[in-house]
Amino acid sequence: MFPLGDTARISPAELSTSPPESNKEGSARCKMDSLSTANVEFCLDMFKELTSNHVGDNIFFSPLSLLYALSMLLLGARGNSAKQMEKVLHFNHIAGSLKPDFVDSAKCSQAGRIHSELGVLFSLINQPDSNHSLSIASRLYATKAMAVRQQYLSCSEKLYEARLQTVDFEQSTEETRKAINAWVESKTNGKVTNLFGKGTLDPSCVMVLVNAVYFKGQWQNKFQQRETLKSPFQLCEGKSVMVEMMCQTGTFKLASIKEPQMQVLELPYVNNKLSMIILLPIGTVSLEQIEKQLNMKTLYKWTSPSTMTEREVQVHIPRFKLEIKYELNSLLKSLGMTDIFNQVKADLSGISPAKGLYLSKVIHKSYVEVNEEGTEAAAATGDSLVVKRLPIRAQFIANHPFLFFIKHIQTNMILFWGKLASP
Repeated sequence: MFPLGDTARISPAELSTSPPESNKEGSARCKMDSLSTANVEFCLDMFKELTSNHVGDNIFFSPLSLLYALSMLLLGARGNSAKQMEKVLHFNHIAGSLKPDFVDSAKCSQAGRIHSELGVLFSLINQPDSNHSLSIASRLYATKAMAVRQQYLSCSEKLYEARLQTVDFEQSTEETRKAINAWVESKTNGKVTNLFGKGTLDPSCVMVLVNAVYFKGQWQNKFQQRETLKSPFQLCEGKSVMVEMMCQTGTFKLASIKEPQMQVLELPYVNNKLSMIILLPIGTVSLEQIEKQLNMKTLYKWTSPSTMTEREVQVHIPRFKLEIKYELNSLLKSLGMTDIFNQVKADLSGISPAKGLYLSKVIHKSYVEVNEEGTEAAAATGDSLVVKRLPIRAQFIANHPFLFFIKHIQTNMILFWGKLASP
């Protein structure tokens, strides 16, 4: 599933049963693999930091959305600021990712392959589909006291379809806060609201990176509401909470991992463009044991096509909704992205020739709802019916904490990553 570069003997392309690629297609696949690798590495770095900062909590974020938003900022970063960002985003291993002469070039194509390829990749993932919608809202808000380079404005719009908006943080702080919140709400189907609470923006802000994401999808095999029953979900330390547990029997890709002991289930969305993968500890194994062993190599091993096989499975997963907001300044600093938050050290000269431009805040909020239809569908409660079942071959009962992620199948990009500790 996930390309491993030098660490894997077989590439995802080789696992494919499709006809041989042309040189052009092979080149495109290679570029996609590089970005996929960066996406997964960045995702796992983020998850480990969030886990250590939010022990025992639910976690949910969009690595793809953040990668996209931070790349838009990287487009205007220079010097050490750019090097730090490239390293944290795992772009430093991708040849020609940045071109230092971009400041003097009028062509957006001179910005480096990362920016043009991310734009192409994003448009591929973000294609309108009647069965799912993905809304990613990314925008830079900078103080109007700073002159912004026209080249940055035009190239961020061309490459990322994203804008830098000039605002008056100093004189109109509250109006600016409301305007940003309204824009995010409009971009996320009204699901991501009040991104900035009262008092979270102050007049001293110079530049703010806003990133919100909303996803709605339908399962390829929907759960029937009459099958949903109240059932206990085990929390840590012997406690439990009652949840609405959805159930269905069908043919799904399932893996049983021996070390650490877990089950891995893939639930596809309609049209097989996206799928949710759940990592569920079983037996006496705790989620923390899985998290300790989680890295690029193990994730590939646990979820590879050779590990997962299609079989009849009785699936039990809780209905749940997660809406989580993170201010990521300290997290990104701890990963090594320090200079852009420092008024003296930040080099964002690709955005503005003015001194003193630095990033004041990075705010990220994600929303997902998982229910019988898929995600974010209105659910009506029906009568509970007991249905007689045929003998089944495997059971997947997610009645205790698990990890899950939603990926775009064609590109192997992780759109969302989460941990459900308590529904």
